[in-house]
Amino acid sequence: MDKRVYLLMIISFVIGMVELIISGILDLIAEDLNVTLGQAGYLITIFSLIFAIASPILLIATAKIERKRLTLINLIIFLLGNIVTVLSPNYSILFLGRMITATSGALLIILCLVMAPTIVEPKYRGRAIGIVSMGVSGSLVLGIPIGLMLGNAFGWRAPFLFITILTVFSIIGVSLLMERVEPKPSVPIRTQLATLKSSKILFAQITTFLYIAGHTSIYAYLKPFIQSTTSLDGNWISIIYFVFGVAAVSGGGIGGTLSDRFGSNKIILVSIVIFSVTIFAIPYTTVAISLFLLGIVIWGILSWAITPAMQSYLIDASPETSDIQQSLNNSSLHFGIAFGSLLGGLIIEHGSVEQTATIGGVLVTLSLVTALISMKKHHVLQEERAVG
Repeated sequence: MDKRVYLLMIISFVIGMVELIISGILDLIAEDLNVTLGQAGYLITIFSLIFAIASPILLIATAKIERKRLTLINLIIFLLGNIVTVLSPNYSILFLGRMITATSGALLIILCLVMAPTIVEPKYRGRAIGIVSMGVSGSLVLGIPIGLMLGNAFGWRAPFLFITILTVFSIIGVSLLMERVEPKPSVPIRTQLATLKSSKILFAQITTFLYIAGHTSIYAYLKPFIQSTTSLDGNWISIIYFVFGVAAVSGGGIGGTLSDRFGSNKIILVSIVIFSVTIFAIPYTTVAISLFLLGIVIWGILSWAITPAMQSYLIDASPETSDIQQSLNNSSLHFGIAFGSLLGGLIIEHGSVEQTATIGGVLVTLSLVTALISMKKHHVLQEERAVG
């Protein structure tokens, strides 16, 4: 395995951290910049929304640019966005910084995923993509405890200063270690979106959107949820985030293994059912720390267990457009994060943080309906092909 793949994994981890690292320090930002907790939560929403929309568009717009050069350009833009974030004197400038990092980061993640299989032998391509993907998933769940630890110790700007330093090292690493990578022809947006005319594909992508939206509506505000429903201090909150992160990272591996063994359809449906029950039950587990931690572990595992199963399902449902489906599924995931964080913020603004679990459970339950519709459509098409 080419060691440069691990450099791309580190870059994807650094980029991915920025998306949700802010979740654990929302209260610190709100207090320092004199905004509400819900408004602080919109900093997650705008990042995820831009991330979901920008990545396929920018990939096509920059299709003819050599990949190493493009990576360096976007790393520099990403660095500038983080500097703006660290130095932001008010909410508006911080919002601008988030927009800059989201736009550049969206393309950087895709570039890492595209370059990884081109710098290894053909037999290692799948593993190379998996390693870079691990950096992305790891960042989304471990970024929060890192941000929480640094934010509580040195203020909310510290996590972004940390990311700024890591970005500088990433720029140096790419400059010295990466070779030229020539671009490949890209798939037009119209071609990608045309695949959604298939109801089995459309409802599968909606399933990912609803599932992640339900998860994010409470997870993006987990710290204020814990503070509101328990008497746990900052050390316990850090432990809970760490436990969740470890469980979530392992959940991807568990979901992939079980999907290979029992089939993606079964794992998707079972994951959704158990996850829905868990989210609804979370507010009732706060009476005992042991029960709450058990709920956190189950929640963490299931939050990412569905992802590999859904990717396998999409490959099986549309093998001829499998690459496009992975790209669209990535966008569905980030649209879900954006919608979930927005909805959670609105709930807190007009209700209470405890209600986020109920809304999250409803969204996950709805994803069961869309998954069943997709699978039914897929089954019908398979029967028609068999008869034909």
